[in-house]
Amino acid sequence: MELIDQLQFFSALDAVAVSFLLIAWLGIGRIIENPPAKHRSTSYLMADYRRKWMIQMITRQPRIFDAAILDSLRQSTAFFGSACLIAIGGGLAAMSNAERLRGVAQDLTLDAPAIIWEVKILLALVLITNAFLKFIWSNRLFGYCGVIMASVPNEIDAPATLPRARKAGELNIAAARAFNRGLRGVYFALGALGWLLGPIGLIVTTAVTVFILLRREFASASRLVIMQSEE
Repeated sequence: MELIDQLQFFSALDAVAVSFLLIAWLGIGRIIENPPAKHRSTSYLMADYRRKWMIQMITRQPRIFDAAILDSLRQSTAFFGSACLIAIGGGLAAMSNAERLRGVAQDLTLDAPAIIWEVKILLALVLITNAFLKFIWSNRLFGYCGVIMASVPNEIDAPATLPRARKAGELNIAAARAFNRGLRGVYFALGALGWLLGPIGLIVTTAVTVFILLRREFASASRLVIMQSEE
């Protein structure tokens, strides 16, 4: 079957559903990273605490506590990066097994060639691959942050102490931003699997994904705790 003939299995609604997913993926990231001034996201609020963490680190002797936290953050990026690699391998294996894809189509009583299922799985793989790259970059940025932290002088009044602590804080924030982008990629990759049930399924799972992310960033119990007054 020619490629043009195979495209007939995709409808205009499929294009709308995929566009909705991609716009939601990019749009929600922008909203979370650049929230309204009167309603900050959890990620935005945590960025301020990361800056304060690096300032507090200056007077903490020894700095083993800070190193342990940073190591934990790097381990999280490595874990999710490894999980993404496994998911990518599983997706590629599924795409290479045309017979199994046909079996899935028959189980769902959908009359479509294997390439249609391959394209649908490919969409999720693209999102997972993007997430993998974000996790790897986050891991490296946390490494940069660790090096800058180690270069902060022990003398509080040294000229380089505060500037280097602030640099470490900004690198920590950049690493966390990349990590959060990776997590959002994983969320939307899971949502993209709804396309296996058709364009309506994709629209529904994308909407659910957007709802979950917005709730966790702007209406979660953890956000209320972070915003509690410290007076």
